[in-house]
Amino acid sequence: MKSLLALLTFGLLAVTAVAADKPDTRLFEMRVYYAKPGKLDALNARFRDHTLKLFAKHGMTSLGYFVPVDNKENKLVYFLAFPDRAAHDASWKAFGADPDWKAAAKASEKDGKLIDHIENAFLTATEYSALAQAKNYGVGVFELRTYTTEAGRLPDLNARFRDHTLKLFEIHGMTNVSYWNLADDQTKAKSPYVAGNTLIYLLTHKSIDAAKASFDAFRADPVWVASRAASEKKAGGSLTVKDGVKSEFLVPTDYSPVK
Repeated sequence: MKSLLALLTFGLLAVTAVAADKPDTRLFEMRVYYAKPGKLDALNARFRDHTLKLFAKHGMTSLGYFVPVDNKENKLVYFLAFPDRAAHDASWKAFGADPDWKAAAKASEKDGKLIDHIENAFLTATEYSALAQAKNYGVGVFELRTYTTEAGRLPDLNARFRDHTLKLFEIHGMTNVSYWNLADDQTKAKSPYVAGNTLIYLLTHKSIDAAKASFDAFRADPVWVASRAASEKKAGGSLTVKDGVKSEFLVPTDYSPVK
């Protein structure tokens, strides 16, 4: 009975907290850089010594910069925020034309190009996401999770996260960071994702082992089992496509505002 009361109380507090927050109406951009073999350190050095300062100069808000724990693809994953799409386009145009950027790029590539290819996606915060901001979470690892839904079922997935999942994550030792859907306008994006059926979010954990233990407990929680069953019954089936849940563990770079 005490655990049930605690759960109900936690749920009420969490819903109140979410409802009290103002919607985050900014446009976000997730960018993934695939460095050429042996060039990731040089790419990180360019970001550390030049790029972040130039981003700030041109009105871009840097959030988190991460590399995968198992970085077999030489990836750098990062998130930026802009007031809106027009500001995004103007900032990137000014950045690309900046003589300081051109000089830094040229100097860093004296021994060859650093980047093989780039992916990016434009994101909007969900109604239940906390305000994305640069802060120190003081944890071991971040987890980037991407869900692809069946057609028309993204609203059902968002409702389940809003009403149940976020609270249960916290109960089982996971920290919610930010939650996004793809923006409707993906013009100029080079992304494997499709607007209207994608949820992308970040969690933090003390370690990878702690993350696995938390998810094991979460999946066995009768409240989760019941909420999943109810949401799938309402939607007429699974909310996500087969193999539609992807997870990647990340660690922040030394220059990342989010740590």
